[in-house]
Amino acid sequence: MFKYERKKSPLLPVRKFYQRLAYNLFLSSVIILLSLGIGIWGYVQLAGLNFTSALENAAMILGGMGPVDPMPNNASKYFASFYALFSGISFLSTIAILIAPVLHRAMHRFHIETDEDESKNSD
Repeated sequence: MFKYERKKSPLLPVRKFYQRLAYNLFLSSVIILLSLGIGIWGYVQLAGLNFTSALENAAMILGGMGPVDPMPNNASKYFASFYALFSGISFLSTIAILIAPVLHRAMHRFHIETDEDESKNSD
């Protein structure tokens, strides 16, 4: 896992920054694939859907669109409800993981420029 540089540290070199982005993209992909796997498993086991239909329903909910097939029993309806809530949190978390390095770099650069400006004014 990459450590983020501190306030007084120099800006991370571009190559390391791209490595950090790649790592965060990998981590986000793992989270999405695990979330999709949970959805597929639940729809196959609880709703009795085949793999393709379960994949479609899980992907649609994970993407924020909603389920495609009606749920045949209460267990599958409960699962679909909790999976929808879980998917929303999962989606927002992956977006945060993806954006974090970019925002951190921008804020760090802004802060460095501010510190340099202050030191020039105090001389």
